[in-house]
Amino acid sequence: MDDVHSVSLLRDGVILFGFGLVFVLLFRRLGLGATLGYLVAGAVVGPQVLGLVGDAESKIGIAELGITLLLFIVGLELNPSRLWRMKQEIFGLGLMQVVACGLAISGVIFATTAFSIPAAFALGLPLALSSTAQVLPMLQSSGRLRTPFGERAFSILLFQDLSIVPLITIVAAMSRNPADASAPPGWLLGINTVLAVVGLIIAGRFLLRPFFRLIGALGEREMFVFAGLFTVIAAAALMEWLGLSPALGAFIAGVMLADSPYRHEIEADVEPFRSILLGLFFLAVGMMLDLSAIAERPFFVVLMALALVATKTAVIFAIGLVFKMRWRGALALGLLLSQGGEFGFVLLAQAQNGLLVSAEATSLFGAIITLSMATTPFLMSATRRFREEPLAKHQERDGPTADGANALIVGYGRFGQTVGQMLLAQDIPVTLIDTDIEMIDIAGEFGAKVYYGDGTRLDLLRQAGAAEAELILFCIDGDQISRDILEAVHEAFPKAAIYVRAFDRRSLVKLKQGPVKFVVREVLESAVKMARLAMEELGIERADIDRAEDMYRSKDRERLRIQIEAGDIQAARAQTAAQVPWGTDT
Repeated sequence: MDDVHSVSLLRDGVILFGFGLVFVLLFRRLGLGATLGYLVAGAVVGPQVLGLVGDAESKIGIAELGITLLLFIVGLELNPSRLWRMKQEIFGLGLMQVVACGLAISGVIFATTAFSIPAAFALGLPLALSSTAQVLPMLQSSGRLRTPFGERAFSILLFQDLSIVPLITIVAAMSRNPADASAPPGWLLGINTVLAVVGLIIAGRFLLRPFFRLIGALGEREMFVFAGLFTVIAAAALMEWLGLSPALGAFIAGVMLADSPYRHEIEADVEPFRSILLGLFFLAVGMMLDLSAIAERPFFVVLMALALVATKTAVIFAIGLVFKMRWRGALALGLLLSQGGEFGFVLLAQAQNGLLVSAEATSLFGAIITLSMATTPFLMSATRRFREEPLAKHQERDGPTADGANALIVGYGRFGQTVGQMLLAQDIPVTLIDTDIEMIDIAGEFGAKVYYGDGTRLDLLRQAGAAEAELILFCIDGDQISRDILEAVHEAFPKAAIYVRAFDRRSLVKLKQGPVKFVVREVLESAVKMARLAMEELGIERADIDRAEDMYRSKDRERLRIQIEAGDIQAARAQTAAQVPWGTDT
């Protein structure tokens, strides 16, 4: 029996991931996004169409770990100080969205159907929640998660997750099921939530960090993966045991590790599991789509899905204007959060258990949520021209032209300005490229001609004269330059020597012996300079200071060589610990 079960799991896995791979590749090629591809793939292999894979309920139970891991990774991006800075948007914008959308959608359901007021609320409240699993990856892939727009969207999604407990309490209070009378009261759930959050914060401060410090000293990457997954699952399990949102527990655990030195390593280790499980989640949602219910009442499902999207878009658009967003940004926010979400399925099940709605209504509104999720990629693609702020004539900037410059500098921030000014001081012709309009204007006031454009695009570099240039210097902030970009630039412009600004050794290891002449770690030289000044202040002889610097640089080069060869920042950790007990990331 066990062998048969194992074969069945393997067979289901092959079918699910095979169909998912094909449909996601197809939908990405069509510009429709991976989420819709997973949903369609799940519907095709599910019992409603080909019937190749069954038992979607058990699979979605496993796949919900993907949402948990997603919230953990998001938490890693938000240290407590940044989260505190966002408190007004979380509890202002988020609260207003959940309340206004819940009331508006409940009103639409009550006005257009025969549902009672309690049933309309039990259906409308779940539909007020949006899909964290769909929206956050869209923000991450577009690079907008850490922008003001992305922070507003995330604030709403985070409050929606926080609101699961009170929403469950409201649905339970309206329950007609006598068995629910024995459930814990809402005020007790609220106290449990506060206590659990405080407990996780204390555990993160006094247990998690020493725990990861111990694992880091061992130098075993596998243990980092294991420890990262254990942290997520343990925090989520604690919340679930208390009857709260598991994703909320994972998020708090992530926040507690956000400003630790192990954040990048944990994120890199957990990310692959998040991607796989999130894909499986959407496959399972597609399998659960009740196509027969849609076939029986197709107009109701389609029209209600459209009403849901239109209502949420209009309400969030109005809230955005109240919070002094420009109308284009408010419209984009409304469209991005217009779909129903995965936590809606949880609340619908709660409403069904409370005898507020029938199983048929649960299936219908589950299909409405799924259909609304499928509309988001289309809406965001179709409205891009209306949502993006057009450049006014006084904001238009010249693109680069081939003017015979010896060097191209991509990125004219603080780092690029120093490089460019030193080259110009030696009368070396330089072409400057950046995308920051405000910075371009300021540079122009000081007599510097900076061209507007994305300097990682080959066509723009060619237009700027990269084919004739001797140097291409990437001076961009962060980790925007990948090895793939460098290889493409080198292949297109083999005559130019490529120099790259890297923030730290993690950035450098990611480039992994790419086709560059030299990579400058910006945090290294400034740190060495401060160490020299500190030793001078203590009266140490110049020769001893030089010797200490030479020793450090020699050992650092050796560690870096091992890490680059291994392609792993954890490599040579024993040498790092022997030299500097607390490690280094410079």
